[in-house]
Amino acid sequence: MKYTTEIKVEVPLDEFIKKMDNVDNMKHWQRGLVSAEHISGDLGQLGAKMKLTYQFGSRKMEIIETITKRNLPNEFHANYTMKSMQNIQQNYFERTTNGFTKWTSSSEFVPLNFKMRLMLFFMPRAFKKQSRNYMQDFKNFAEKGTSVTNA
Repeated sequence: MKYTTEIKVEVPLDEFIKKMDNVDNMKHWQRGLVSAEHISGDLGQLGAKMKLTYQFGSRKMEIIETITKRNLPNEFHANYTMKSMQNIQQNYFERTTNGFTKWTSSSEFVPLNFKMRLMLFFMPRAFKKQSRNYMQDFKNFAEKGTSVTNA
């Protein structure tokens, strides 16, 4: 399943990238994030891997992030792999005419088992909603300093 999500964040591109590119800020806009552990490569650079651990109620989820392209301030691409699914993400950032930032995220979810294939088929809106929520939470953090850790 492929889809694209877009949001305008009312901060200048340089400020947007500083906030987006700081691992310590992830907890402020990624709900459920418990830890981000560097595994290999140069942190934040092409080929680097990081283990992201999330807790959603009683459900724990571990995701391996692999950076596949880093061309900041314009692009950041990564693969996110978990036991049953892979998310191939391409993020594009551009300065708007009024000095803010437009963030476009293209996501492709690839199921790695039959159960996830069914979930993608029957619940595609849940994946799109989750993507929009993360983008909105980042917008709130970047613009107002609002953290999801206080929510």
